[in-house]
Order: sequence, then C-alpha cells, then structure tokens
Amino acid sequence: MANYKYQVRDKQGQSRTGTLVADNAASAAAVLRNQGVHVISVEPLKAGISESGFVKKLAEMNTGKPTQKHVLDFTSQLAVMIRAGINLRAALDGIADQTEHKGFKRVIQDLKSDVESGKQFSEALVKHPKLFSPLYINMVRASEMSGSFSEMLERIGAYIAQQIETRKMVVGAAIYPAIIGIMAVSVTVFLLTFVLPKFYTIFEGKEDVLPWATNFLMMLSKTLMEQWPFLLGGLAVAVGLFWAFAKTEMGAFWIDRTKLTIPVVKSMFRSLYITRSLQTMGQLINAGVPMLDTITITGDISGNKLFEGLWRKVHGSVKQGRKIAAPLQDSALLPKAVVQMIGAGEESGKLGEVLDEISEYYQRQLKDQIKAVTGMIEPIMIIIMGSVVGFIAMAIILPIFKMSQIVQ
Repeated sequence: MANYKYQVRDKQGQSRTGTLVADNAASAAAVLRNQGVHVISVEPLKAGISESGFVKKLAEMNTGKPTQKHVLDFTSQLAVMIRAGINLRAALDGIADQTEHKGFKRVIQDLKSDVESGKQFSEALVKHPKLFSPLYINMVRASEMSGSFSEMLERIGAYIAQQIETRKMVVGAAIYPAIIGIMAVSVTVFLLTFVLPKFYTIFEGKEDVLPWATNFLMMLSKTLMEQWPFLLGGLAVAVGLFWAFAKTEMGAFWIDRTKLTIPVVKSMFRSLYITRSLQTMGQLINAGVPMLDTITITGDISGNKLFEGLWRKVHGSVKQGRKIAAPLQDSALLPKAVVQMIGAGEESGKLGEVLDEISEYYQRQLKDQIKAVTGMIEPIMIIIMGSVVGFIAMAIILPIFKMSQIVQ
C-alpha cells in the first residue's frame, strides 16, 4: 500500500485535491471514480527527502542519455494510467514529476507541451526518433485511430521488454570470450616485455644454437619494447580505418554478411534477425498498421543489411500486388518452413498470429544457440590462451634446459 495524491472534478464542476492509500494508481483511480467524480490525475505521494548531500550528488550524476529502459518504464506507466481513466495530459504530467532522469524528464515535458498544443501523441513522438522507433510511433498512430490506446501501449511495452532481453542475451554471450581474449593478449604482452628480457643476458651471443621459437620471441620482444609508440599508433590508425569502413554502406554490408557466414555464430545471428524481423512484422500487423508501412519498418528494424534488402524486395513485390511469401521463396535467409508458414498465414488471414508463433519459436531457439555458442567459444579461447602461454614458456625453458645439459 502507498499514499497517492489526486486531483478530481466533482459533479458541480469544482476541482479538489487530496490523498488516499491504495495498492497502485489504478486502484486509487477506481476508488475515486466509485465516488462519482471525474479523475484528473493520480500520483504517488513523494516522501519529503531533502535533496542535499549524497542524494543531490546522485541526482547530479544522473545525466546520461535516456535508454530503452526509460522508454519501457514510461510506456508501462502510461498504459496503467490511461487504463485507469486518467487523461493523456495529466498522465504525462504525473510521469514527468516521477521521472528522476533529467534528460528523459525533458522529453516527457516536451511530449506534454505538444499534446497540450493540440497535436496527436504520435505526432509528438516523431520529434524524438532516437528514443521512439518507427514501430512505436506507427503502433501508437494505429491505436489513436482504433481507440485501443492503453492495450496498444501494453503491447508496445511487451515488445520493448523482449527486445531488451534479447540484446542482453547477445551481449552477455560476447562478454566472456572478450574477457578471455583481453587476458590472453595482456598475458602475452607481459611475458614478452617483462619476463623474456630477463633472459637476454643468458641468450645473447648464442642465437645460432637457440631454437627458432626462442629467436622469434626475442625478436618480437625487442620490437615491442623499442617500437611500441609506432605499434600503438599503427593499431589506433587500423582501428580508426576499420571503424570508418564499418560506417560506410559497403562496410556495413560486409560486416553483416560476415556475421551470417562465420561457422560458430552464424546460426545464432540468423535466429536473432529472424526473431526481430518476424516479431516486428507480427506486432505491426496485429496493430492494424498498413502492410507496406509494416514491411518498410520491418526492414529498418531488422538490424542486418541483408535482411533489410530482403524486406525491401518484399515491399516492391507487395506493392505490385503479389503475396509476401512469393519473393521470400528465392531467399536463403529464411528457412523454407518459415516461408511456407508465412504463406499459410496469408491464405488463412491469420498472418499476425502465425508471425507471433514463429518469432516465439525462434526466440527460444536463439536462447539455446547462445548457450551452445558460449559453451563452444569458452574452451576454444582457453585452449588458444593456454597454447600461446605454453609456447612462450617452452621457448624460454627449453634452451635453458639444453644449456644445463651441456654444462654437465
């Protein structure tokens, strides 16, 4: 139970405020409506905490850019308040008061100002494309025409939550291999620049009898120690050039194609893009968004240039009056079974439901593939790291062992 501050208008048209205790905002609004009044706003009653000292410093630190987590929280709160009968302006005002993130609070206040000026909510969202995707805007626009605003917000919130979970899974799968890779490089550099130089006095002048591995590592060690500024500069230039190449159309296409061809991870990425594409399309179709707009948005949100090109091809085909499944049959990006189910959904008029079921199946498959990829990469990285360290250790120990035998 919590305290809620409310503002209502009674039967005589007079506005009054007060507080009451309820489980949530929806329950508080229901109690007030049972009293025969019109609910204007319902907001949690904030405790009187002084914004000084540590609390103030935390607030000042909270200056990062808004994320999709903020959008998810905003959408969920807005859905609850609209379902409780609170009008949109009052709901935005209440959410803005509760939002601690200064940047996102300004976004909500901007949305409120646009709504107060007479704009549709979807029109106000267009001004913030980095936070609200075309899918979000088009689903809101469709709900404004159909009158199912709160239900649509709940559907959008579920979609955003699913996308955040998927992103976390993919990023989580890459963290452990990245850590192992960094450790392998760090240990190798440490051995070459701090450990191997200790043996220079022992090995110098004996290069003719030393194993090739020892000579190679000594040359590599001296190069690292003497040329490290140029090596770091060259590495920085190489990374910068690759980053610039990745930003080009050709570079982005090459990277996206590579993701779908690397043996260990290609199945995982394929499931990711299929899940994202079909889930997006299913949500838009169920929301009543026009088919051509749905296909365009699906391509933009797919996250891969090859899939984007596929949906662009589908868009052109559908624009000419053909079925969605027709151009998909010639593509290797989607399994034949998926294309057949899409065709069956079109014929039965239940394409949205079929797409939801397919995306749920590939979502489960994606989770299994992430676990499998992680399980494969971990031992591979450990073997590589152990081999590198073992090679360096043997290159140092073997000549010392041979020289000790000669002395004996």
